[in-house]
Parts: sequence; C-alpha cells; structure tokens
Amino acid sequence: MDNGQIKPMQVGVVGLGLMGSSIVVSLLASGYPVTALAPIPGEKEKAAMHIADLLRHADSAGVLPRGIPTCIDALRLVEDFEQLADCRIVLECVVEDQEIKSKVYQQITASVDEDAIIASNTSAIPISELQRLVPRPERFLGIHWAEPAYMTRFLEVTCGTDTDLSVAEYVVSLGFTWGKEPTLLKKDIRGFITNRLMYAVYREALSLVEAGHTTLTDADKVFRYDAGAWITLMGIFRRMDFMGLEDSLNTLRQLFGQLDNREDVPAVMQQLVTSGAKGIHNRSGLYAYTEAHAKKWETAFSRFNRDIYELASRYNERNLFPTREEHIL
Repeated sequence: MDNGQIKPMQVGVVGLGLMGSSIVVSLLASGYPVTALAPIPGEKEKAAMHIADLLRHADSAGVLPRGIPTCIDALRLVEDFEQLADCRIVLECVVEDQEIKSKVYQQITASVDEDAIIASNTSAIPISELQRLVPRPERFLGIHWAEPAYMTRFLEVTCGTDTDLSVAEYVVSLGFTWGKEPTLLKKDIRGFITNRLMYAVYREALSLVEAGHTTLTDADKVFRYDAGAWITLMGIFRRMDFMGLEDSLNTLRQLFGQLDNREDVPAVMQQLVTSGAKGIHNRSGLYAYTEAHAKKWETAFSRFNRDIYELASRYNERNLFPTREEHIL
C-alpha cells in the first residue's frame, strides 16, 4: 500500500503506564488523533501529568513538529471504553497478565466496530494465545514498540497463527506514517525478532564474563565502539555484504561450534535479581552507580536518543535509495 494514501485516523491506546503514555506521545507527534484510555481508577490524572511531561521532553528534543498545543488538541484522555467507538485501531498496553488482558479485550471489542484492528504491545505473551481472546482473531496482532516510543524508529509487527497477513501489512504501512521503520514477523515465535537477537548476545557476553575471559566493561566497549559505529546505518546482513561474504562464511564456520548454547541463566544475573538489584533504578546492578552518576546516564540516554533518532532518519534506506532495491533472500 502507498503510505501516502493513509490518512490519520483515530487511534486508541488502552493502558497509560510508562510505555502506553510514550506511545500516545509518539502517535500525537506523527499527527494522529489519539483516544487514551486509563482502565484503572485513579490512573487518568497520573497519566495526564506523565503525558504532559513527555510532550515537553519531546518538544525540547525537536521531535514534536506540530508543537504541544496541537498535540493536546488531538488527545482525548478517557476512562470509559465506549469512548473508543470511533477508533479504527486500538493498542493494548496493560500489564503482562493474560487474565487482565482478556477482560480488557472484552471491553474493547464490545465498544469498537467489528472491523477495527486490535493490537497488543506485549513482549512476553505469544500473540497466537492472545488472539484466541477476541471474536475476530484475524484482525489481532502484536505491535511492539521501543522506549521511548517517540524517539525511536523501532516498531515490530507480529502475526499470530490466525492473523490475516494483509492486516499485518497494512499495519506496517501505518508504521511508516508514524515515523517508524517497522519490521514484520510473519510467524509468532517466542521473543519475536529483537529479543531473540539481543538475548543471544546477552547469553554469549554473560558467559564470557562468567568464565573470566573478559569483563563487563570490555564486553560493553566492544559493542559501543565496533557494532555501535555501524549498526544504525546498515544492520547486520548489509554489514556482511560490505565486509565481503567469503570472510563472513569462514568466520561462521569457525565460530558457530564455539558459541555458547547454554539453557541456564548465568549465576551473576540470578544473584543480582535475588538481592533486589534493579540497575539504574535503585543504583545497584551489573554496574554500581551513585545518584549523580545514575542521573547523568539518564540525561545522556535522553540526548543520545534524540541524536540517533535524527541520524537514523537521515540514513534510512528510503532516503538513501528512493527507488526500491531488489533483495535476493
């Protein structure tokens, strides 16, 4: 579908915690009117303040081209599911509890048109399981966002067993109009794409540290100053093309049998979580933080998100190559 043919329609967001509020701001920033529903009593006021803070942050970062007043005018903050009636797509962002999600879906489907698309932001529950909870599973899928939603280009669209592929492809087209670079996962597999890739890396890095082959700091440096220098531009497979496939093949042959394939969780992670460590949130984690140090990392992360958001836009493939490229695989 030509993305230019898609006109902004009312989008519903149910669940206004950290991720839900961030998604609301991302949609408003892209020019979409939003009905934001707080399903928990007392959540609406807290959500209003949080969304206001995020709008100010987005505006200061230069990713709110229409300005704060226009975004506020396009936002309806509600508590009644019936207010979702005119939404063509509804994004569920409630807690990762299947029973709670089931109750939420019952109220959503009772309020919207039967042709509306319903999506979950879940990263933990298989879409194929969740779509059993709605009357039209072919119009249910996963839309996985990254935090902060309004300052990242990431969007992962995931089909369940019964999802109509044309619906998923339409949502991918929507994603481009939301300012994203969406990916499509046609088969519902645990962890989707992004988590499967990243947790394979976490397993290898933690195992190397646990075995005493390297340190956390040096493992992080490898990613920051090698992959971090090129990955936003070209991803992993174009990098292989760029470096030469013969060298990549030889390395794959040499390394595949040496990579860690453990199924247990490295002890350091279990010990930290058992001790109550929450990383930067309570200044106890894989690294140690003072309060000032943690604050500086939060500030740096915010600035970096702004910079990388702009960089990713400048060097995305559609800007570099206006004509469609042919892919072998």
